[in-house]
Amino acid sequence: MQVSQDVAAELVAAAHELADVARVATLAHFRTPGLSAENKDIQRFDPVTVADRLSEQRMRAVLAARRPADGILGEEFGPVEGTSGLTWVLDPIDGTRGYLSGTPTWGVLISVRDAKGPLYGIIDQPYIGERFEGGLGIARVVGPLGEIALQTRSARPLSEAILFSTFPEVGSADEEAAFRRVASQAKLVRYGTDCYAYALIAAGQIDLVIEAGLQAYDVQAPIAVIEAAGGVMTNWSGNPCHGGGRVLAAANRSIHAEALALLNG
Repeated sequence: MQVSQDVAAELVAAAHELADVARVATLAHFRTPGLSAENKDIQRFDPVTVADRLSEQRMRAVLAARRPADGILGEEFGPVEGTSGLTWVLDPIDGTRGYLSGTPTWGVLISVRDAKGPLYGIIDQPYIGERFEGGLGIARVVGPLGEIALQTRSARPLSEAILFSTFPEVGSADEEAAFRRVASQAKLVRYGTDCYAYALIAAGQIDLVIEAGLQAYDVQAPIAVIEAAGGVMTNWSGNPCHGGGRVLAAANRSIHAEALALLNG
């Protein structure tokens, strides 16, 4: 969908308002005594806290007032059908395990998409005060160091690359084996930073993120931000990953191709 400059400006402004209210909601409970979580999955620990729900409720309230014709897809509450052709995809806390642990690597994911995919996205880290955004002609981060343009790293061989993932916490045995084929060739492998790893690709700090078992609300904001910064984000077949699943995010097409070949044996 082609949007006018006025509509693009409104979408960006609305997204920032969503991020602002989510910051307040998430920081109200972060590192507080007695914060507990419910488990949403009997097979593994998939926590949800009062902050997850409060964050999404407040973002939905903003959209109901400001963008009532748009659809909504969020993690914690049911989808809302829209009539505008645009849908907001919300992850109120990506990395709830990290949030519970007090680590500042969780984030709020906000994106707006049309039928083809995300047009614009935000990865917001409220505690650090960093906001990464990409799409609609924007690629920047605003944080403690001021405003900086986002640009992914230039091409380098996998042997010189930095790779992030949440394996082995997620994924099947076969998926982990595929990940290990790439990890064994990388210069440095780090684990467990959730959405913040995607922000680091966009900021030019790392080269690759490999994940599995993701949902649409986990990936759509990172896709927008990484692509705006010059990177690539696909599934393990090299096709669009708007619905989640197995994801390969890369700083450039060269290292994406090298990692993709190893993932597929």
